[in-house]
Amino acid sequence: MRLSDLLLREVSDPRLTGVSVTTVEMTPDLSRASISWRGLPGGPADDDVAAGLGSAASFLRRELARSLGLRRAPELVFAKDDLIEVGGRIDELLEETTPEDEGDDDGSEES
Repeated sequence: MRLSDLLLREVSDPRLTGVSVTTVEMTPDLSRASISWRGLPGGPADDDVAAGLGSAASFLRRELARSLGLRRAPELVFAKDDLIEVGGRIDELLEETTPEDEGDDDGSEES
């Protein structure tokens, strides 16, 4: 939640307009945070968002450590959350493999 607040209120990079944090996964030793993000449709290009997050990473890490009272903040690793696109592609593939409706077949055989 704090990371989302920082992106929304403290980071002024236009490449990060409308970016949402979808998941954060920490390593067991808390040294690394894997952060998934999603941009708004029609917003900045994914490459621009990734570059913006890379530029903001040290600021975000420092602010997280300060606001959470951590002596050492985890390394922040960002990756685009493409679950919606993957799900859409799976739907397309399933639709391609589904047999077409064979008309008025009621399951009975004609002799």
